Order: sequence, then C-alpha cells, then structure tokens
Amino acid sequence: MGLLDDRLEFAAEPSRTQLPWKVLIVDDEPEVHNVTRLVLNNFRFAERPLELISAFSSREAEQLLLRHHDAAVVLLDVVMESEQAGLDLVRTIRERLGNQFVRIVLRTGQPGQAPEHEVIAAYDINDYKEKTELTAQKLATTLYSALRAYRDMRTIEASRRGLEQVIRASSQVFAHHQPQQFASTVLTQLADLVGVESGALCCRISHPNGALPEHFQVAAASGDYSRYIERNAEEKLPDHVVQSLRSAYLRKQHVFGNDHYVLHFVDSNSSEALLYVGEAHELSELGHRLMQVFCNNVAIAFENLHLNQELFESQLDMVYLLAGAAETRSQETANHVRRVGMLAAMLGHHYGLDEKTCELLNYAAPLHDIGKIGIPDAILNKPGPHTPDEVAIMRTHAELGARLLSGSRRPVLRLAADIAISHHENWDGSGYPRGLTGTDIPVAGRITALADVFDALGSRRCYKEPWPETEIRSYIASRRGTKFDPELTDLLFAHWDTAVALRRNLPD
Repeated sequence: MGLLDDRLEFAAEPSRTQLPWKVLIVDDEPEVHNVTRLVLNNFRFAERPLELISAFSSREAEQLLLRHHDAAVVLLDVVMESEQAGLDLVRTIRERLGNQFVRIVLRTGQPGQAPEHEVIAAYDINDYKEKTELTAQKLATTLYSALRAYRDMRTIEASRRGLEQVIRASSQVFAHHQPQQFASTVLTQLADLVGVESGALCCRISHPNGALPEHFQVAAASGDYSRYIERNAEEKLPDHVVQSLRSAYLRKQHVFGNDHYVLHFVDSNSSEALLYVGEAHELSELGHRLMQVFCNNVAIAFENLHLNQELFESQLDMVYLLAGAAETRSQETANHVRRVGMLAAMLGHHYGLDEKTCELLNYAAPLHDIGKIGIPDAILNKPGPHTPDEVAIMRTHAELGARLLSGSRRPVLRLAADIAISHHENWDGSGYPRGLTGTDIPVAGRITALADVFDALGSRRCYKEPWPETEIRSYIASRRGTKFDPELTDLLFAHWDTAVALRRNLPD
C-alpha cells in the first residue's frame, strides 16, 4: 500500500515500496552509532530497508528532524550535553515541532538518571530500554514494533486526510444543481483528487438500452480534453481507452486501468454517464477505497440531480399553467408570459443582479398578471376603452395576484407576489396600487413592467394589432424616467436586438 503525504496523493508511486524507513540515532557516544549500524545493516521491514541518520547532540537532532520530517523512529539517549537533554528533546519533538508520528525509543545507559516509570508517565515516548538489555535481537524486535506503529499511524492519517478531501470534493459536487455545472464540477474535483493536470471528460449516453451505442459523445470536459466537447470520444482517444469506455458501459461498472480510469454512473431513469480520467497513476489500495467513496457520492448526487430536475420541471410547468390560465382568460398567448420571464432575466443580468435572482426572475415574472383570474370576462376581454369603474376593477388584479401568491414560502412565488403588486407602479409615482416612486419600487417589479410592455406592444390583443418595432422603441423612449426606470430603459436599448430575437425565437 502506498503511503500518502500531507497533499494526499491518491496514486502510489512505483518506487514508493523501495523507499527506506528513516531511523534517527541520537547519542553522544560514536561507538553506539557504530554498533547500531552494524546490527541493523541488513534490517528490512515491509520489504523496505532502513536509512540510518546520526545525531550526536539534541540540538543536531532537532535540526535533522526539521529536514527529515518523515523520520519513522528516533533511538534517543537521555544523557548527552546535559542530564535531561534527551527528555527535553522529546518535548521539543512533540510540542515545538508538532511531530506526533515519529516513534521515540528512549535508550539510556544510566537508568537512575531517568527512572522508567517516571519517564513513561511524564513524557510522550513509545518505548524505554536500557542499553545493556538491547541485544541485537531485542533491538530488531523493538524496531519492528516501532515501525509497525508508525506505518499504521501514517495509514490512519492518510485515510483521514483522504476522507476530508473526498468530503470537500463531494460537497462541491452536491452544491451544483444544473447538469452542465454538475458535470464540470465532478470532472474538476475528480482530476484534483487523482492529481492529473490533463483533465477529464464526460460522455452521456443519449438512448441507453443496454446495447453498445454507436458513439460516445463528449458532453463535458476539463483541461486538455475541452476541445473534444460535442465530438465522439472514440475518434479522439486511444484504442485501449475506448475499450475501457465500452467495457464500463456494457458491464455497468468502473474500470481502473494502469494509466486511466473510466467511471460509470446511472440513475433511476437509466440515464448513464461515463467519466474518463487520463494520464493517471495506478491507484494505491487506499486510493481505490477513497475513490470508491467519491464515486458513491457522485452516484447519489447524479440521482438527486435528475430527481431535482424532474421536481423543478414539474413546478415550472405549474407556474406556466397558472400564468397561462390568467393570460388565456384575457386572450393572450402562453408564450407571452414565457418571453416576459426570459426578458426579465436578461434585464436583471445586465442590471447586475446575481445569477440566482435572475433565474428566479425567469420563473416568477410570468406570474405578474395572475390576479386577472379574478377579473370578470366582460371587463377583461372588452375590446373598447374601459369606464372609470371598469378601470378600478381591472386595477385590483395587482393586489389580488399578490394575495394569491404571498402565502407561499417558496422563493419563486414570494418574488412573484412582489412582482404582481409592483409591476404597474411608475417611476414618477403615477402608477398603482400604491403610487410608489423611483427605487422604492422593487427592482423585480421595475424590470417586469418594462419587459411586459415591450412584449405586449409587439403582440396582438383583442383591442389592438402588433405595433411595429420602431413605434415600440419610440413609445418606451418617450416614457423613460416617467413610467420606466431610466437605467433599465437604457439597458433594454443597449440589448435591443437580443430582446427582439427572443420574440422571433418564441413566437405567439
């Protein structure tokens, strides 16, 4: 099993098993060093030899430990430059250097200076031996025990660090709810975990039926593989990698090659994805276990992504059904409300609103006229001008819509309630129902008001034909600063072609 350092390398280096165990001999008597080296000359543990390092004082030992932070064992004399030099070094190692892993074996030729029971109780050492009892066999036995403890502690620490990194990577994966963001995040985190710089790619299987697909199209990629997006992986990757893709798909399981990995994921709807990581080192046993934990988390997130997407789409359908019901009663098309949502999101983005708010605007703005459900047909669809009494009744739809929506705890419906009651307010205070002015009008209401008028003027209604584009632009310009927010009006004009294209791409 490859040991992992503080950076948590998942890959086991090919030469790692041959790296020696570092043993620091700390003693002021040269003869002790010579005898120890002679006895341990051919010593091996877990198929790895020893590297013996000598220090003749506690000060020298401290400097060596700073350079050799991966030292496994210290064979430490007690009495050197002072009677307590060895014991003081123990505290330095554990407290000042913060090294809790190195195993410290205290060797003393003067046990009276440091009684065993007192030293064991007061100092963080791992073994205590009198030099007279340390025969060659006992020294070897002591070293076996110390190295085994060091190895196990390092393995536990590597597992802890590995799990922490997997948890961090998994949390990044779970934080994304959009398919493209999800795929990109998984690829990035996977490449970071394995330690490859070339990147990774994801192939989605469009129509899974158990049979081998004709092509593995790249849906998302990172690093060097980004140029393969929307191209066929089998035309770009080496033959042995393509074989791994096919094997992972047909066997429905991960494939770990010597220089690459292919991970297989499937959700309850049988949607499948293959993630390829290239130019990777062979994983250690620990790396395999940690990678499996990450893969299990990705599989759960992959399933949740589709469940959330289905729930979201169901809720979105309900929003459009509600909005469409109101618009149908006033003989307006369902696509009008969709376009208003898209225009509102576009204006919000250019206004500087955050991505989440813009997304909510896209789904909340279509409900701006939901209160029209409570307006009688005779008034709602009257082809001619309304009487003052009819105008008063029509205007109640703003407050009615807000009441219908405000009872919900869902952010999208709460925003829709704000829009419903404020999208007929005017910048100069001449609007209704509250006569708000300027920035006292919620920004979502100001945005939706402009988006609604822009689209409504270009649509056919029971009381009018669609206006030409030039007349729409002239009308909006003439009401800049009175009816509409001046800054939002300027943003609409700056992105006029995009707004017009929305109507063209989603006609009535």
